[in-house]
Amino acid sequence: MGQLSLKNIHKDFSGNKIFQGLNLEIAEGEFMVFVGPSGCGKSTLLRMIAGLEELSEGEMLLDGVAIQNLPPANRGIAMVFQNYALYPHMTVAENIGFALRMAGNSKDQIREKVLVAAKALQLDALLNRYPKELSGGQRQRVAIGRAIVRKPSIFLFDEPLSNLDASLRVQMRIEITKLHQSLKNTMIYVTHDQVEAMTMGQRIAIFNAGRIEQVGAPMELYSRPCNEFVASFLGTPKINFIAAAANAVRREIKLLDRYVTGDLPAEWDWQIASRAVRIGVRPEHWRMSEDGKGLRAHLELLEHLGDAVLLHIRLDGMEEIVTLKLSRLPHHLASGDQIWLEPEWQEILLFDENRNRLSVTAS
Repeated sequence: MGQLSLKNIHKDFSGNKIFQGLNLEIAEGEFMVFVGPSGCGKSTLLRMIAGLEELSEGEMLLDGVAIQNLPPANRGIAMVFQNYALYPHMTVAENIGFALRMAGNSKDQIREKVLVAAKALQLDALLNRYPKELSGGQRQRVAIGRAIVRKPSIFLFDEPLSNLDASLRVQMRIEITKLHQSLKNTMIYVTHDQVEAMTMGQRIAIFNAGRIEQVGAPMELYSRPCNEFVASFLGTPKINFIAAAANAVRREIKLLDRYVTGDLPAEWDWQIASRAVRIGVRPEHWRMSEDGKGLRAHLELLEHLGDAVLLHIRLDGMEEIVTLKLSRLPHHLASGDQIWLEPEWQEILLFDENRNRLSVTAS
């Protein structure tokens, strides 16, 4: 159980319209990630699902049953908060079992369920400790354990890793993903971190200014974004956008002073008028060319990452800086050097004057 339908959701705050007719279907057992910039509405929607915020209009169906008017405790939903919200005067065992005690479970039932959850989260050796004696990652696991023992239909996670350092975030990302594989419950996870979204979600809903721009599997959104916002939000470093011109009659793209025809993706739909467009080239979709071939540029800055190197370059005829990501440098380079490079044309994305990706026949 745990199929959630959001139908025509509206939310107003003192006359400010946050959502206007939002719709979303979340399948039973799915790991859905809400991602977007601060203020886009993702956490507000999560709180509305939990019952901590009221809907202005619309319907929420959990397994076909309307829940929008039910109190939070009766929705069959458990939420893990960003700040853990643990009781400092209670032990780990007491924190995990608190909801069970409030629900009237016997001491034996509570002890059994707490132990099962603690073992799943590797907390069984810490049950007698207090929150102040735990690391950040351990406290987060206690908060998750408190949700597990309730056996909800849906788990909600509101940016649960944002208070952890980088290494702990990676560890907890893996643990939460493994937990979903083990429990097979529906999980909705809110984050502003696109790395968390790409690595954890089975599907991602990308939010922007109170609307959902696109929903899909991580690599689907990365490879086939519906518009420039989605393309730029996913991927580190960000995608490069470059002004170009499309000629439908000659089936060619003019990029700066270079005309390209045969190397372009075969599936592009050329039923478009000749127009100004923008191409999107991800940093990893560039290659160095021999001198005199491709696009001429000058190197502005090098960043060595260990396993890769970032080149920040300026194409001749462009003001904007373009970023390349290479596994290694073909030869020694320094700031100010002239280089020649070429996009991997089969991988580029094409956007129209409204910043929407131009349709292709394979869509």
